[in-house]
Amino acid sequence: MLEQFKDFINYIKIERGYSENTVQAYSRDLQHFETFLVPRKLPQANRVLITKYIDHLNNHGFAVKTLERKLACLKSFFHYAQGEGYVDNDPTADINLPKTVKRLPKALSMNETTRLLAAPKGETHLVIRDRAILELLYASGLRASEVVSLQMNDLNLSAAFVRCLGKGSKERVVPIGKLALAAIKHYLEQGRPKFPDKKNSALFLDKNGQQLTRRGLWLIIKKYVKQSGIKEKSSPHTLRHSFATHLLEKGADLRSVQEMLGHADISTTQIYTSVSRERLKKIYQKAHPRA
Repeated sequence: MLEQFKDFINYIKIERGYSENTVQAYSRDLQHFETFLVPRKLPQANRVLITKYIDHLNNHGFAVKTLERKLACLKSFFHYAQGEGYVDNDPTADINLPKTVKRLPKALSMNETTRLLAAPKGETHLVIRDRAILELLYASGLRASEVVSLQMNDLNLSAAFVRCLGKGSKERVVPIGKLALAAIKHYLEQGRPKFPDKKNSALFLDKNGQQLTRRGLWLIIKKYVKQSGIKEKSSPHTLRHSFATHLLEKGADLRSVQEMLGHADISTTQIYTSVSRERLKKIYQKAHPRA
């Protein structure tokens, strides 16, 4: 990787406090851009080149979200590079992706959520762990990265809340309901002690006694989605969407949901009101005799 790219990665990691996931994603994005840049030098990266790169990504079928992130990465880098004197001008300053229809996040119905949470059957230590994970994901709306990063001392069972470190290293406290609380207590008493003793302080462990990874969490969700007969593609983030959507449908105020989700901007949270409206429209069209 170019030294200027390395400097930027260190800058966003140390000075800006970007999350590890974002740092890794931006590192991959810059490495990918570098393959397109060579044999040109960085100062030769102009608006025409950046536009060609975006077209190249678009022609190779990258998802809109991936395109948005890659462009955001380049915009951040060249803004930094101009400030550091690596380039004279920012070639990304007036480049934007074509406007696309904003897709609503997928949320499970209440029936689907109930089936998913009931999917882990049995009392093995792995099943007990999985049940606690599913209940916590739906009860708290935590991101997958936040769940796997939880430490034992992040739990306050007597006060029924969990503390987590979100994007930008921002700490927040989220309440957890009685069913999730019961599942976590059962895991701590009957499940976690049966994992190999690695002296690990992480809350959720894998079968080897190491901290559970995001991929491990994704595979757990995938397994129980299949078992519960849910047809739609689902992920840990689906339970986060369901958490927010169901709260708003039951009358929770937007600001409270924003705080629990850890959104810096309330406009990010407002998309869930659209989800609720879309669901209401479907119910109305299905049920009303003159819809």
